[in-house]
Amino acid sequence: MHGGVDGISKKVRTTFDRGVCATDLDTRQSIYGVNRYAEKPSRSFWMFVWDALQDTTLIILMVCALLSVVVGLASEGWPKGMYDGLGIILSILLVVMVTAASDYKQSLQFKELDNEKKNIFIHVTRDGGRQKISIFDLVVGDIVHLSIGDQVPADGLFIHGYSLLIDESSLSGESEPVYTSQDKPFILAGTKVQDGSAKMIVTAVGMRTEWGRLMSTLSEGGEDETPLQVKLNGVATIIGKIGLVFATLTFVVLMTRFLIDKGLTVGLSNWYSTDALTIVNYFATAVTIIVVAVPEGLPLAVTLSLAFAMKKLMNDKALVRHLAACETMGSAGTICTDKTGTLTTNHMVVDKIWIAEVSKSVTSNSSLEELNSAISSSAWSLLLQGIFENTSAEVVKGSDGKQTVLGTPTEIAIFEYGLSLQGYRDAEDRSCTKVKVEPFNSVKKKMAVLVSLPGGGHRWFCKGASEIIVEMCDKVIDQDGDVIPLSDDRRKNITDTINSFASDALRTLCLAFKDVDEFDENADSPPNGFTLIIIFGIKDPVRPGVKEAVQSCITAGIIVRMVTGDNINTAKAIAKECGILTDDGIAIEGPDFRNKSPEEMRDLIPKIQVMARSLPLDKHLLVTNLRGMFQEVVAVTGDGTNDAPALHEADIGLAMGIAGTE
Repeated sequence: MHGGVDGISKKVRTTFDRGVCATDLDTRQSIYGVNRYAEKPSRSFWMFVWDALQDTTLIILMVCALLSVVVGLASEGWPKGMYDGLGIILSILLVVMVTAASDYKQSLQFKELDNEKKNIFIHVTRDGGRQKISIFDLVVGDIVHLSIGDQVPADGLFIHGYSLLIDESSLSGESEPVYTSQDKPFILAGTKVQDGSAKMIVTAVGMRTEWGRLMSTLSEGGEDETPLQVKLNGVATIIGKIGLVFATLTFVVLMTRFLIDKGLTVGLSNWYSTDALTIVNYFATAVTIIVVAVPEGLPLAVTLSLAFAMKKLMNDKALVRHLAACETMGSAGTICTDKTGTLTTNHMVVDKIWIAEVSKSVTSNSSLEELNSAISSSAWSLLLQGIFENTSAEVVKGSDGKQTVLGTPTEIAIFEYGLSLQGYRDAEDRSCTKVKVEPFNSVKKKMAVLVSLPGGGHRWFCKGASEIIVEMCDKVIDQDGDVIPLSDDRRKNITDTINSFASDALRTLCLAFKDVDEFDENADSPPNGFTLIIIFGIKDPVRPGVKEAVQSCITAGIIVRMVTGDNINTAKAIAKECGILTDDGIAIEGPDFRNKSPEEMRDLIPKIQVMARSLPLDKHLLVTNLRGMFQEVVAVTGDGTNDAPALHEADIGLAMGIAGTE
């Protein structure tokens, strides 16, 4: 009816190669709407007052205050009989106002934070060039670049891409990702790119998207009580019950004695006004026992201390969504932290390489010149072809004319290393055509690309975790660029090199290739038969102050565990540098951990300090067992989409705000 994606692009007056014109943005927004969702009205101050009044301790105190006023007026009259009850009421009001004011202030600050947090930047094609814009500025007709981990910012149609898998669970509830292609081109806002990359044309924005319609019907859910709230409510309930028992017992004893004395003196048939006053005094004594038993100063002390803690945290640029979260952080007994970007700076450079059975540091020009003279031009050309063809990084020219490399820190490090090599070696014609791309994901721990060579034939390039790539190889290139068998001795030498790099706290990645005559476009990259080209040793320095922070946690009785996807030797080296791994601790790999039985996990988990080569679900499993088996209050730090399951499962999720953990 509309002529497919091409027909839609003509109707919204855009082209795939140039995108929309900047001069048309206001017109498009007035016609198609802006890319914003209707926000729910902010909670008023009085709603926070009502929430604060739900505290069990305060409810008991309110009952006691009411009884105290009634009994006081009956026994002592106005105004003396009001004093005790009014004192309790003032204490309750102070606690409620401090709690409500703190939470209301935080809600206003977090509304500002949410606006900033939602202001995600995406890449689009406009005016014939690639630009980085806010999702709020997105308009119908924009050409959006999607990559793994991105949240889809608007409804749109698939133009072209590679292996695009969309997680639509937020909309449909289906856990299985949907393969999107030109045959199934619909991409909906609010979904996430689980695998692959693509370009899409925007067809609806804001409240006109499916996600916008869903958001308009949602309401906020309830919240779990914090550990201290549970304990305080438990204490208040127990003390209240004990006080009630003793108050009842006291009242019964006093009344029994009164009735016996009255029966022996004037008889139970004769009652006077003084008798009523005596009974009221007995009841006042019972109420006094309850009032004294319940610690009315405890909620006030806790509220004031948490408000002070929140202010201190905000001075350190740590934003706390709820006042009670300060207390939950104080209850944490375990911290499960990511390595890359959390313990380390996430600014990576290639520090060492192994190529053609030669291992060298590449941090200086002289070392590059030595490698240049030792290795043939054909080996260098093959390396450069592999670097530039099998990458998700790209060079983009900004509005100021400067060129910038965009991509993940690891991809940028390897790409920039390839650019530095071009000063020593001009690559052969790299005008290969990409036939198929398998983007990197955290499960496969590798990425691959199939290219058609200028001289005919096809070649797979595969790059990823060193152990996985080496296992796929049965050949290696020598210094002349020739392919030679990967003998047991050479394989041992490669393994020793990887371990040596890892022991120096370097992340190791390998690049390999395989030439093929025929291929199936629907099949994955071959599992074996590759030729190893190079081992990269990538340096990711530890953040300043991390070792001191870890030591402070340990001194406070908090166990710090590192969970990472890196090689176990790299993980151990970084963990020792940070002070996480001790002589008594265990370093384990994710596959070994997830295959343990519950009984084995119960014995193993208390000793685990480092988990390497882990998948996101391994981190989630560790957090779940720490909370379930050991009743630990667990804090999880993370900086990427792969940390989201564990952040959600933990008692405390500490999002670093570096690479987006929405």
